[in-house]
Amino acid sequence: MNTSMNIAIVGAGIGGLAAACLLHDAGHRIRVFDRFDAPRPVGSGLVIQPVGQDVLAQIGILDQTVARGAKVIRMFGHDADHRRPVLNVRYDPKGVGTFGLGIHRASLFDALWGAADSRDIPMVQNADVTASAGGFIDFADGNRHGPFDLIVDASGSSSKLSPLIAKPLPYGAIWGTVDWPETSLPRDELRQTYRRADRMIGVLPLGAMPGADTPKAAVFWSLPAGSYDTWREAGLSAWKNDATTLWPEIAPFLDQITDADQMTMARYTHGTLRKPYRGRVVFIGDAAHRASPQLGQGANMALLDAQALTAAITHANGQDPLALYSAARRAHVWCYQAFSRVFTPMYQSDSSILPAIRDRVMYPLSQISPTPAILTALVKGTMIPPLGSLDRR
Repeated sequence: MNTSMNIAIVGAGIGGLAAACLLHDAGHRIRVFDRFDAPRPVGSGLVIQPVGQDVLAQIGILDQTVARGAKVIRMFGHDADHRRPVLNVRYDPKGVGTFGLGIHRASLFDALWGAADSRDIPMVQNADVTASAGGFIDFADGNRHGPFDLIVDASGSSSKLSPLIAKPLPYGAIWGTVDWPETSLPRDELRQTYRRADRMIGVLPLGAMPGADTPKAAVFWSLPAGSYDTWREAGLSAWKNDATTLWPEIAPFLDQITDADQMTMARYTHGTLRKPYRGRVVFIGDAAHRASPQLGQGANMALLDAQALTAAITHANGQDPLALYSAARRAHVWCYQAFSRVFTPMYQSDSSILPAIRDRVMYPLSQISPTPAILTALVKGTMIPPLGSLDRR
């Protein structure tokens, strides 16, 4: 499809900025709308999987983000009571150089924002989008913009355009960012410790923040979704005692947490739109599908959606590009949603049976060929082709 389209993107997050860059490079006229009065990310750390790294390479910022982040070569978790492994997934068992990229959202956002800015993509801030119809978008202040040939809803879980009704998950997590301390823990692994499935603490290496050189780490602690206030009321000392009893090696990380406000509560939901478009509006990222972060795919899914949408528009050749986009992403999204639904209760739930199955059945099986290779592909995002038939175009 060679016709230049006039495209509005709602939301200047990871998916929105990636879509803006990719669609701009494909020859379309882009305008990004975001409700914030100044560009800023929300959240702590994340992992960009190899499939997401491919999208960053296409945008032209992979080297920049790798330099700012931390290469993660393994995900490792152990049981707190017996110190035995219950999770051990390597990114690069064959030595071909693949890795997960641990990075702070601020660093990833800064790279994507810079990429969009270098392309002179117009950004409209203080733009609280409330509705869309007929190619127009309406704002909370009564203004209206349009018409647009296409509206890309990348406004995440708070979207006012998406019809997605997601199911709240019983567990969330608190997240915080600290300096990487003097510790015996390796700076190239995501480490987690569990007690059954109702206690989990982890550390993710992040690399440095924008404009700084100090290596950072994301610390996360599993919490029932409704217990954040109870956690705050109990006080930091009680939490630190609980956490360090569970995992003594976490102490130098938690010593840097001196105020409860350093930890932010994240609540998770699960759901997928059967049809991620409606009229001239197409949904990407959390506006189209949501899941727990257990498989580390959230940001990667948004990047892949942006890539697939651009490819679908480019290669439509008379077909409906939005239907082509939907078909391209359907199998990959549903595959990872299904795995997320199965695995999440084994790591975050009140069950005593599921973690026993995880530790005594699933982990031993996970170390027997060909299961390690399957788990590596699952984590990397390559379990099935991320763009479906568009991967072959």
